[in-house]
Amino acid sequence: MIHTHADVVGSLLRPRELLQARADLAAGRLAPTAFKAMEDRAVDEAIALQERAGLETVSDGEMRRLSFQSLLPEAVDGFGEWDLNAFLWGEWHGDERVGSQEVERPKALGVVSKLRRKRHLSAEEFTYLRARTSRNPKITLPSPSMWANFWGTERSVDAYPTLDAFLSDVVGLLRDEVAELVRLGATYIQIDAPHYLLLLDSQMRAFYEGQGWTVDRWLDQGIALDNALMEETPGVTFGFHLCRGNQGSRWLVAGGYDRLAEQVFRRIRAQRLLLEYDDARSGGFGPLEWVPEDKTVVLGLVSTKIPRLETPEELGDQIREASRHVPLERLALSPQCGFASSVVGNAMSLEDQERKLRLVVEVAGRTWG
Repeated sequence: MIHTHADVVGSLLRPRELLQARADLAAGRLAPTAFKAMEDRAVDEAIALQERAGLETVSDGEMRRLSFQSLLPEAVDGFGEWDLNAFLWGEWHGDERVGSQEVERPKALGVVSKLRRKRHLSAEEFTYLRARTSRNPKITLPSPSMWANFWGTERSVDAYPTLDAFLSDVVGLLRDEVAELVRLGATYIQIDAPHYLLLLDSQMRAFYEGQGWTVDRWLDQGIALDNALMEETPGVTFGFHLCRGNQGSRWLVAGGYDRLAEQVFRRIRAQRLLLEYDDARSGGFGPLEWVPEDKTVVLGLVSTKIPRLETPEELGDQIREASRHVPLERLALSPQCGFASSVVGNAMSLEDQERKLRLVVEVAGRTWG
């Protein structure tokens, strides 16, 4: 099992050269082989950054992904037309630096035929990462029930008459992916599940309920689908990441974990809960009382949304406050989310990003030795 007290959520800022290469590939100005070399170089740099910072667990920075979610429709036929906005729609809130932004849900979005896997989703990411670091390689997968976003009565019912039928196939694909990752030697797999907290927002809740499930059923069924990915995997640590939206230094919803904690914290099979706690939007630490004794809480106290560097003292105070609810030995520290949940990335520099990662390692060393 993974016991590190300094963790990383997954995504890192894409280098400017990689973003330009992606645009050139789409425009036909760059050959796929040349683009793949650019991707490899960006992953190498991401690994080196994390190792310099002192992290024991490293990701590939999700450099090969358009979004943290995009690996599924990129590898599987049947999702129909989609673009980056398929993952970004909603009313995004930001501070005076970035402002607010509303992104409409694409009108053509919707699964249109039975899902058929063309290739594995993340096997390339994992094998490349594993071969280039002596640290613990971490890979992330999207939570199954968040794909409800891709089902709708207008386009999807010929292929999948019900949401349940569609999500059953999504779970099957993700279970196969977990099995392949385990076969390849993965020992730390993170499930990203931001949609649970989206249920706190009335607009987002109305959309999800419009898909046919009540909020209580979303929690019950969603947890069951997530748990299905974690069955029969001895020797593998699963992380479960909950956040409130992370894009362009903006966020989607505010609210504490109170409404979700009893069901999610107690029932999810993951051994590590990676929780967003970077500002007042996240509420207090009280809901941590629901965390069972067999789980570690990774406190996402270091913001990936703002360049300001937190101080070791303020992070130490927050860790001590959290330890009133969960014993210190079952706590860990990480950034609050990824630095670039999609190619858009958050409004900070590569230097800011490195300072934040170094701070996570420094404070973890001070706190847990």
